[in-house]
Amino acid sequence: MTAYLIANIDVTKPERYEEYKRFSSLAMSSCGAKVLVRGGKCEGLEGDTPARTVVLEFASMAAARAFYNSAQYRRARNAREGAANMTMYIVEGV
Repeated sequence: MTAYLIANIDVTKPERYEEYKRFSSLAMSSCGAKVLVRGGKCEGLEGDTPARTVVLEFASMAAARAFYNSAQYRRARNAREGAANMTMYIVEGV
C-alpha cells in the first residue's frame, strides 16, 4: 500500500539547509521517492502553519522507512543538524 512521508520544516540557517537539500535529493532519487510537495506556497487554515512542507510518495511503509534509514539520507540528516527544526512522519495511503 502506498505511503507518504510528510515533513514540516522551520529552516533556521538557509545556507546550511541547501547542503541538506542536495543530499536529500540524491537519497530520494536512489530510494524511489516521488516528490509531491517540496516547499511550495502554504496557506494555513487551522492550527500552526509550517514554514516549509515536503510530501514524498513511496510504494509502501517499508520503502519509506528504508529511505529514512538509508546511508544516503543519514548523510542528509547530518548536514541538516543545526540548520532546521523538523517534524517528519509516515502515513499509509488508501
